[in-house]
Amino acid sequence: MSRITLTVSDFIATLTLNQPELRNPISDIEIVEEFEAILAQLNEDPNVRCLIITGAGSAFSSGGNIKDMLNKQGMFKGDANTIRENYAKVIQRIPKALYQFDLPTIAAINGPAVGAGCDLAMYCDMRIASTKASFAESFIKVGLIPGDGGAWILPKIAGFGRAAEMAFTGDSISAQQAYDWGMLNEITEPGALMEAANALAQRIVCNPPQALKGTKQLLRASNQLHLDQVLQLSAAIQANLHQTTDHFEAVSALIERRPPHFKGK
Repeated sequence: MSRITLTVSDFIATLTLNQPELRNPISDIEIVEEFEAILAQLNEDPNVRCLIITGAGSAFSSGGNIKDMLNKQGMFKGDANTIRENYAKVIQRIPKALYQFDLPTIAAINGPAVGAGCDLAMYCDMRIASTKASFAESFIKVGLIPGDGGAWILPKIAGFGRAAEMAFTGDSISAQQAYDWGMLNEITEPGALMEAANALAQRIVCNPPQALKGTKQLLRASNQLHLDQVLQLSAAIQANLHQTTDHFEAVSALIERRPPHFKGK
């Protein structure tokens, strides 16, 4: 059985973490390499304009493999210097791959998102959760810190105070609480989760693909740049988009009051 499954339909790719019996851990090197390879593949696929990430079974992702921690196996084996290198070579590749991914991403959170699994959801651009979902920045419960970039992304999503509360206590919060804290776009009943995620994706993929990529580039850059830098980047991206066939098609369709047909050119 594949540890990750991928389907593509109507410009929407769906990546499913597929180890339900283990609650979809993401700390094995094989999982990380496959995840990274899939994102690289999708970045080059003209038939994909949005990515949904979800989990098989009852959990979204349990994050790190606790048994491997206990037995000092996998990325958790070796002395301090070796483990430091392992973090860079293994789990930290996931937030980098997602942050550098060109297309919009939606996390469809079907169940508990724990530790690195919580951070995986946060690194997606948008999040829709089932009422059965929960979120825990639980590293402190195993005597660790967020070693996968969670301390960078979670304050940006939930605010510093809420992120600090989650990280210092390690307590789990419900989907409703996460929604109230601004961490989620929407909550659904369990049976409606993927329908809601696909509905959001369909609202996205009907737009010009190059403009989607440019918008994501600008949104992500705005986290780190000053206003004048964002304006300069905006002008550069905008100038290129003005030269595209899809821009002309979008304007023409509006004027002619007809549906547009975008080709990614």
